[in-house]
Amino acid sequence: MLEKLREEVCIANRELGTSGLVKLTWGNVSGIDRSSGIMVIKPSGVPYEDLIPENMVLVDMEGNIHDDKLGLRPSSDTPTHIELYKAFGNIGGITHTHSLYAVKFAQARKDIPCLGTTHADHFYGSIPVTRLMHDDEIDNDYEKNTGKVIVDAFDGINPDDMPAVLVANHGPFTWGKDAMASVVNSIVLEEVSSMALETILLNPNVSPIKQILLDKHYLRKHGVDAYYGQER
Repeated sequence: MLEKLREEVCIANRELGTSGLVKLTWGNVSGIDRSSGIMVIKPSGVPYEDLIPENMVLVDMEGNIHDDKLGLRPSSDTPTHIELYKAFGNIGGITHTHSLYAVKFAQARKDIPCLGTTHADHFYGSIPVTRLMHDDEIDNDYEKNTGKVIVDAFDGINPDDMPAVLVANHGPFTWGKDAMASVVNSIVLEEVSSMALETILLNPNVSPIKQILLDKHYLRKHGVDAYYGQER
């Protein structure tokens, strides 16, 4: 099971590079095997074109490295991923990037409003931005506390309906049922971020999408009576 997960996470990380979503090594993807509590994540600083399943790093939910054959360090964002897996029990994969338009909203410390149906097809409402981190949260266990402020931002928000967040002054995290689904959500997030910013520039007084239209588009894909796509 873990070997298959290693392969899936490797492919998902390579997709970050080939999709154009990231530059240099500015992003990482993880996946988790819930039965064993083992997470597979990108090794820190390794270029996407050099990734193979064997150099994916296995980490447990306490941050301990397993099966350390190559001696590679996991992504520096590993503690953030762990906090999200602990808090959001239905997710199976997480992606972090510094994609251009999503980062613009993160740096402006603004939610991304749902202005149209492209956004509504994937995210149920405005994509939230976290509060600013306190100095002591930055000085001590920064990456772990990044995860904690994300979790704080989801008080009253269902992470299954909103698989994305902006960390203030930092960048986006997305998640999904598996590693590749989290990458897809990052790709969509970047597109709707671009659409939202340019829409606001064209019409600074634009209103969010009507609730009935948001419901229709989100629920036809994700609701209990969803009818988009083919029967599984």
